[in-house]
Amino acid sequence: MIMSNVNWNNGQLLTLEQGMTATCTGNLNPGQLYCLFFYNAAQNDADTVVTVVWSNSQPPVQVLVPGTTGKQGLASLCFVNGDQTNTVSAAVTQGQPGASVQTFIGSVKMPMESPGINNINLAPNGEPVPFRAFTRFYNVPASHWYQMTLTSDINQFITVQFEEQRAQVNIVNTTSNPTELVTYAGNAQQYVTINAVPNQIYSWSLQGNGRQFVWINADSVQNSQSATISLQSLSALYDAQQGK
Repeated sequence: MIMSNVNWNNGQLLTLEQGMTATCTGNLNPGQLYCLFFYNAAQNDADTVVTVVWSNSQPPVQVLVPGTTGKQGLASLCFVNGDQTNTVSAAVTQGQPGASVQTFIGSVKMPMESPGINNINLAPNGEPVPFRAFTRFYNVPASHWYQMTLTSDINQFITVQFEEQRAQVNIVNTTSNPTELVTYAGNAQQYVTINAVPNQIYSWSLQGNGRQFVWINADSVQNSQSATISLQSLSALYDAQQGK
């Protein structure tokens, strides 16, 4: 097996196999939090370990990507703080024959120009829209309150909300410990909140500040068939109720 290194500067969706490394060089911004999404794409049920290198002085992070068949598993997540590094790499080592992992980098900035990732502006009208796998919604909410709503009838449906240097992992129908799928490089954990609820619907408040928010699906293709997400401007809702 010949070792190969792939340019990952756009954080684009790509596939890593045995002996491959993807490297994003100098393209992580200070003041932003990033998440590496890993899906097991092997046609077998073997676990894969991805080695994430983010520092020359700190040891790599080992990310377990659970085995599945037919690309049906959840994503494993690894958060990286752009204040601590501007470069990150992900590698599938030589000792994992048959390994295949689909991966991309998510944030308010990434992935950029990535075939295979749906980039959609989420309108703040409260209308539920399908939240398919490999979908990245974005919006720049104005400076007032909004309500986000996530719905799914699938167990352990998981998504990530990004706001500059903060992230919120939202899980509905939780059935097991969600932290098993989440790892952190350096001090990234202090910027991540995990909200896991046993219900099919989860709503939370969001205060706009003129900065971009991003929502990314971290679930499998089949688990995302019935999932929806919505963004409701509460100011607009109030105005409508007042007949304005």
